[in-house]
Order: sequence, then C-alpha cells, then structure tokens
Amino acid sequence: MYVAVKGGERAIDNAHAWLAEERRGDPGVAELGIAQIREQLALAVARVMAEGSLYDPDLAALAIKQARGDLIEAVFLIRAYRTTLPRFGAARPVDTGAMACDRRISATFKDLPGGQILGPTFDYTHRLLDFALAADGMAPPDAPQSEASAGAMAHVTEFLAREGLIQPEAQGSATPRDLTREPLDFPADRPLRLQALARGDEGFVLSMAYSTQRGYGRTHPFVGELRIGTVAVEMDIPELGFAIELGEVVVTECETVNQFTGSRTEPPQFTRGYGLVFGQSERKAISMALVDRALRWEELGEDNVGAPAQDTEFVLYHADNVQATGFLEHIKLPHYVDFQSELELIRRLRAEAIAGQAREAAE
Repeated sequence: MYVAVKGGERAIDNAHAWLAEERRGDPGVAELGIAQIREQLALAVARVMAEGSLYDPDLAALAIKQARGDLIEAVFLIRAYRTTLPRFGAARPVDTGAMACDRRISATFKDLPGGQILGPTFDYTHRLLDFALAADGMAPPDAPQSEASAGAMAHVTEFLAREGLIQPEAQGSATPRDLTREPLDFPADRPLRLQALARGDEGFVLSMAYSTQRGYGRTHPFVGELRIGTVAVEMDIPELGFAIELGEVVVTECETVNQFTGSRTEPPQFTRGYGLVFGQSERKAISMALVDRALRWEELGEDNVGAPAQDTEFVLYHADNVQATGFLEHIKLPHYVDFQSELELIRRLRAEAIAGQAREAAE
C-alpha cells in the first residue's frame, strides 16, 4: 500500500530539477543534438524503435537524449508517445525480397545470386579501442564509397524450397492480433509470438537464443540469410483502388535453417526460424529467429525437452522490458504499511519462539 508523504510533491519537483541538470551535464561541454544521436548512435536508435514499436529515428533519438542514454527508459517514452497517435489504417506486408540491401550474408551458401554483401559490420574488426575517435575534429580516413544493392534478390530459403527441402510457410488469411492494441493472451499463435519477440528486450531474447545453442532446446540453427536494408511501406487506399507508397524503412531480417526429422505426415526436411526488426539490429534478428524456432516445437510435433526457450508463456511474459521494469522498480516506492505489518509479524514470531525456548529450558 502506498501512503502520502508530507512534503513529497516539493521533493519530487526538486528531484526533477536535479535530473534536468544531470541530464544536461557540464554546461562547458557542447550539448548533444538530436541529429548527432540519430546519425552517430544509429544502433541505439534502432533498438529503441524496435522495442518501442514505432519507426521514427528522430523521436527515438530524442527519447535517448531525454533518458540520459537509458535505452529501456527511452523505449518506455516511445511506447507512451505511441499510444497518443491516431491510427488511419494498416500497411501492406513489406516485401523484403525487394529490399535494397546494405548487408546480405548467408552461412549456408557461399555463391548467391547477387553475391554476399558484407556491408557495415563489426564482424571483422579488432576489438581494440580506437583512440583516434577521441581526438576532436580529427577527420576520419577516406573510405571507399558503397551503394545498396539494386533490384530484387531471392531469399536463400527459396533455393531449398525448389527441391522441397524446407517446410513451406503457412499462409494465414486472418488479420493477426495487434499486440500494441490488445493485451497478450494465450494460446499465442506464431504471428503474435513474433510481435512479442520483435519488441522484446534484446538482452532477454539473446539469452533465450543462446540457451538453445547451449543444449536447452533442439534447434541446431544455420543462418540461411541475414539481410539489412531499405524496404518500401505501402498502404491500400480504398478511394483510389490501388496502393500508394508511404515511405521507406530500414529493417533487419534473418531466416535460420534448422533440422527437422519429419513426422508421420511429413518427410525429413529443414524448417525455419524468423526474425524481423526495425533498423540495423542483426543480433536481435538472429536471436529472434532462434527463439521463434524453439517455440515451434508443438506445431512441428517435436518433443518438449523442458527448455526455457520452449516455454511460450515464460518467454513472452518475461520478454517485455517495459513491463519488467515497471514491476521491478515499483518496489522502490513507499511500502510503509506493508512493511510495518511484516515487521509486527516477525516480532510476534520471535517473541513466541523465545518464549518457547524459555519454557523448554525451564522444564
């Protein structure tokens, strides 16, 4: 139970003022601009957009600045703002096959139509601090100019599908439930699970994915394809009778290829795990794909080995960092009455125990 504290409102106002000072930092240091955060902390911006379920790099950068770099707090701010926005309709599913790729790699096939595109990645860098970046005003070394791929590039899994080596994806006809407008409930079908994973905490989803690789789940994944790039967002306009392009978004998509021993009705073949998130966020997309595949054990007729990543309710109930943060941090708020009742209980139990010991000693 929460109780009012005398003088609390004034103390809270002072705390907010102090927070504003701390957020600004030393006035002698130039203030970070929204454009600087958007352009130079792009991966943090991408995470906030993905977990906040809102694609807007400028607003995500603003949230990061307001939250002093606390990305979960920034996600909270973005979700709160998102609830105030009107909804005019729904866009068509984006066509990732027509993506203008900045990065496209496959761990299963070396020679791909369109080639492997390494793109901007930390994969091949030495994990050494670059102190040149600390030198204000130092110009970066000239780098070769690169361009995104042009034209549609088939997904790697399509090559396997031509030979019937991979399970075809079920084509759903019903409109998926919207997790941003409806509370999570069970049973959760795959579209709902994918929504929850896409906006789930990156660290949690990463841990669940890692656990499947450590033996807590029978997935044995290969990265069939990982691609990062720009896709068009289109919306059907009933008055016009056709779709128009609203704009473009940057997304990361991952398809994993996993073993499947088959069932009574299906021969042995590969199955898929899938991940799709806003911005450049390949760690999250890969993790999402691994967990997605682990959660498919029941529909594929596999055994549940009791792995955490196979427990749909455990994964989805605990993946949301905003909900987890609220539940965790509420214990900082006043619980004076609750604690007093616990304190009185402990005192009574101690008194009874001491009295009992005294009686035993007397006997």
